Amino acid sequence: MKIALAQLNFFVGDFDGNNSKMLAAVGEAKKQGADLVVFPELATCGYPPRDFLEFDDFIRRSERSVLKLAEAAQGIAIAVGSPSRNPVVQGKDLHNSAYFLEDGKIKHVQHKALLPTYDVFDEYRHFEPAKAFNVVEFKGKKIALSICEDLWNLGNENPLYTVVPLDEMMPQRPDLIVNLSASPFNYEHAKSRIHVLRANVQRYRLPMIYVNQIGSQTDIIFDGGSLVVSPDGSVFEELPYWEECVKTFDLEEVMRGGRNVEQPKEKISLIHDALILGIRDYFSKLGFKQAILGLSGGIDSAVVAVLAARALGEDNVRALLMPSQFSSDHSVNDARELAVRLGIQYDIMPIEPVFDSYLTALEPHFWGHPSNVAEENIQARIRGMLLMAISNKFGNILLNTTNKSEMAVGYGTLYGDMCGGLSVLADVYKTEVFQLAHFINKDGIVIPENTIIKPPSAELRPNQKDSDSLPEYDILDAILYQYIERRQGPHEIIRMGFDEATVRRALRLVNINEFKRHQAPPVLRVSPKAFGVGRRLPIVGKYLS
Repeated sequence: MKIALAQLNFFVGDFDGNNSKMLAAVGEAKKQGADLVVFPELATCGYPPRDFLEFDDFIRRSERSVLKLAEAAQGIAIAVGSPSRNPVVQGKDLHNSAYFLEDGKIKHVQHKALLPTYDVFDEYRHFEPAKAFNVVEFKGKKIALSICEDLWNLGNENPLYTVVPLDEMMPQRPDLIVNLSASPFNYEHAKSRIHVLRANVQRYRLPMIYVNQIGSQTDIIFDGGSLVVSPDGSVFEELPYWEECVKTFDLEEVMRGGRNVEQPKEKISLIHDALILGIRDYFSKLGFKQAILGLSGGIDSAVVAVLAARALGEDNVRALLMPSQFSSDHSVNDARELAVRLGIQYDIMPIEPVFDSYLTALEPHFWGHPSNVAEENIQARIRGMLLMAISNKFGNILLNTTNKSEMAVGYGTLYGDMCGGLSVLADVYKTEVFQLAHFINKDGIVIPENTIIKPPSAELRPNQKDSDSLPEYDILDAILYQYIERRQGPHEIIRMGFDEATVRRALRLVNINEFKRHQAPPVLRVSPKAFGVGRRLPIVGKYLS
């Protein structure tokens, strides 16, 4: 038997587009001599559909997509993910299902049993878990058809679940496992994914065909990396990251094993490529073309400018340089140098005259009060206003350049530097931004060296440095990582050797600035715990008091 993996980029709700893409892949799989082509989880409607699943018309169109694919299942079988209706009165209205299509018909439907309800997942909101587990027979082989999370309760060790779907199928003596997946990217997941698949293969001594999607659905990014694992646990093939691909494998060769073709999984390289895909898909799927950002001469905006140019093309990126009386000459020069190197359009709009007009208007009301954060925030909001004005006039979508460290502790101005349609770096700590800058410069200087080596500063008052208001980033980021990604409380973090006052101050800043994050643009998710739908905390809370 020859099996094709169709690793594709889907668009939530674009039934015609998704269907056309899959029909083209069916044609390509036929050319490659495949007997079976496998598509990812919920491929007909795109993943995650979220509350679109509550629209009856959305489900009807998903069903029509399955029927159109069934018509194409002539001379080749198709496995595809799609929502299906639950005919039972009790329980949720829908199942998350894998359809097996052959000879123009729906031959078999297997529902997903393990419905993740953590981090970015909320599948139990809509789907009823499978109660029955049956293999499907095809060309003399019995296939254990499964969906994504169904692999992640090996030996019933996952406390979230009480059933092991593949264990339920083993008495039927399947010959291979086929898994339809929509497995979101984070920089740790590619390694853990291989570990889990290999553990399943070693437990059941069966080959594994695992198909993942690629692409970005606003905040959630999918990396591809579909896998074929031989019964000896070796990775027979790992498809490319970040690319659509249709590739066919001979099951007999897979059974023999003995080869290992795992790809490198270097963290910063993965983050770099994920962010580029995230920007590109956000723009292309929403019909946007051109981006704008504020280019300050600092490292965050420099990295975003490079990523945007690589994602959208230099002709589609515009930068505003908006110096104030507190901006250093080298900041303006560094920003200009980067814009010239990238070949992007840039304009210089000094904000001092606008700032002075604000101070004049506010002088009667501010009289007798020393300058403080109010004046600093006015400058940030002026810059945000200018960026949004250009955005509105010319249709450029504003890219936010706030990093995760700043987003965490609220070191940003609402309706100022926190404006934008998409937060590019808000899941990337400041220390990781520096690593990204060095990665970008690995083959030659792109970001000016001075941008990387100078002390970070918002330049909103004379001689300002970020360290005036925050701990040094190497310390701050280590604390934030333990609190956000590892969910460690203050006592646990202090016991790790961090200064108690610093820990309590940092964590208090995180908690009291939740209201800012609720108003921030969507965040491209690259870590195991990003701000946004995967981290839901109350705005008003007293956990650390």
